[in-house]
Amino acid sequence: MEQWYIYKKKADFAGIGEKYQIDPVIARLIRNRDVISDEEIHSYLYGTMKDVSDPLLLKGAKETAEILEKKIREEKKIRIISDYDVDGVMSNYILWKALTDLGGIVDFTIPNRMKDGYGINQSLVSRAVKDGIDTIITCDNGISAGEAVKYGREQGLTMIVTDHHEVPFEELPDGTRREILPEAHVVVDPKQKECHYPYPLLCGAGVAFQLMRALYRDLGKKEESLENLLPFLAVATICDVVDLTGENRIFVKEGLSRIHETGNTGFQALLKVHELDQKKIASYDCGFVIGPCINASGRLDTAEKVMGLFLERDPVKAEAVASELKELNEERKRMTEEGVAQGIEQAQLCMDKGDKVLVVYLPECHESVAGIIAGRIKDRLHHPVFVLTDSEDGKKGSGRSIETYSMFEEMMKIKDVFTKFGGHPMAAGCSLEDGRLDEFRERINRQCTLTEKDFIDKVHIDADMPVDYITMDLIRQMSVLEPFGKGNKKPLFAHRKLKVERVRVFGKGKNVIKLALKSSQGTRIDGMIFEEEESFREKMQEMQYITCTYYPVINEYQGYRNLQIQIQNYFFTEE
Repeated sequence: MEQWYIYKKKADFAGIGEKYQIDPVIARLIRNRDVISDEEIHSYLYGTMKDVSDPLLLKGAKETAEILEKKIREEKKIRIISDYDVDGVMSNYILWKALTDLGGIVDFTIPNRMKDGYGINQSLVSRAVKDGIDTIITCDNGISAGEAVKYGREQGLTMIVTDHHEVPFEELPDGTRREILPEAHVVVDPKQKECHYPYPLLCGAGVAFQLMRALYRDLGKKEESLENLLPFLAVATICDVVDLTGENRIFVKEGLSRIHETGNTGFQALLKVHELDQKKIASYDCGFVIGPCINASGRLDTAEKVMGLFLERDPVKAEAVASELKELNEERKRMTEEGVAQGIEQAQLCMDKGDKVLVVYLPECHESVAGIIAGRIKDRLHHPVFVLTDSEDGKKGSGRSIETYSMFEEMMKIKDVFTKFGGHPMAAGCSLEDGRLDEFRERINRQCTLTEKDFIDKVHIDADMPVDYITMDLIRQMSVLEPFGKGNKKPLFAHRKLKVERVRVFGKGKNVIKLALKSSQGTRIDGMIFEEEESFREKMQEMQYITCTYYPVINEYQGYRNLQIQIQNYFFTEE
């Protein structure tokens, strides 16, 4: 079920348009994204690295820089331990490259998803001790790893935690919360209460990058030399689905503009095998092409393969590894499709029983794709979803949430049911003992306060704009709004009642529908729908008119250019 809302935010759109030389429609779109003051509008349109906050405002950044400077000078062995997802791998590479360029003796470990689980643990710390490591620095993990961090200190290691995840807490009798921070020598996480960094929404790679800026400044080195790492930061920011606002927006814009200039052989090979080496790279390419290949390595093999790719200097070897990653991702897609089909059936049964939080158990599912499957089911049914599978130590899985349900906070209320858990309001991971699955399902639902209105998918429309208004120039101007992603979604317009003159269905899976449309003013335009033919025909039932939400594009084919709309949501009427 969907509910459509049109933004009614007010501003002097004509005045803003004139001041910044943009179409009033563009001014409306910017206002809809809560970019209001002149300073905010200027940063949104023209923000550069000069507008990024002083890295020393990060709590712990100065102390970390001082420790690392000393370790590099004394030639101590430093080990980076990251997560195995895109953000983790990119954080790892950013730290490794920046520290080795300064002459540091640095290596890295990325936990094996199946063997080690998420983040740093005592086993990885023991291995570091055995290898003669002096200092461990985590990235994109560690904030919840109190025991492992404490163990590292007991073994004489210098422990530095850098992360961006929510800080674990305990509820006190007076209703306040007490943060539970790991006992590291330094903790750098903009989410900790005592950190007053102006933009706390950085991903793990953003924290790592800012930390290296602080170190370079401490050593009197040029911070600009770190800008060749911005493409890695851009991919991490997009793939970790953090808000593309403020500093994240600047990092992504700057990173995408430099993506073909990284000089990194492995990165270029990854672009080449996907035929992106000659193309202008957009956030879509990072989120749906490059990122999934990196993730597939951490899910089905080891993410250290990706780090190896980024360290490879031989173009032939790099292309071979990049091709392997592409094949792994194809295998991941197949496994995901099978899991989604089975999961939807089970989730429907949960809903029939009255469950609001859908806990799906897929014993044969590869645990690495549980989160992707949970996300797909959540998108389809618009309920919070957990997908769990069998692991060596019990049940293990991932959850994906809807905006009205903070998954991490709800899990904190029943934390005794888990052997391990962590995450964000919108996504989480967990492990539990065999035999506690039903208890988890029952307790997470018992405390759930969601109502039926929370399960209605809310479609937010920027403007009720007839297709007659679309021009090539307007679409070109819309590029100033990029990059698109969470917190800065693609603009969405609506047109009420377009006449459907002709329908064509094509594509391998018969999932591309092309409609020849005509407005009441006589404007003709093609509309594209990407959906299974059977589902489309069920909705259409020979009706003559379509009311839809859309995003306008310029279609180029054999040198010919025409306007087109990509239809997102729709329903048909007879008249």
